Amino acid sequence: MATYLYQTVPSIEGEPVRTYEIRQSMRDAALSEHPETKEAIRRVITGGLGIMTSSKGGSTPPAPGGGGCGGGCACH
Repeated sequence: MATYLYQTVPSIEGEPVRTYEIRQSMRDAALSEHPETKEAIRRVITGGLGIMTSSKGGSTPPAPGGGGCGGGCACH
């Protein structure tokens, strides 16, 4: 299980955006509506530094530029 950050999608300009933390399996698709209120929501992508490990158990150092992914990724 993981905790994901979601925000409401205002239907009217100026309507306040509310933020929710929702626990769900990493295998579950992102939600498009709040499970209880049925409001339109979207998952917020947040940053973080993670350590990636190889199949041999060793860690991959962060790529130059401060990213948390290993070398060869498409984001650097």
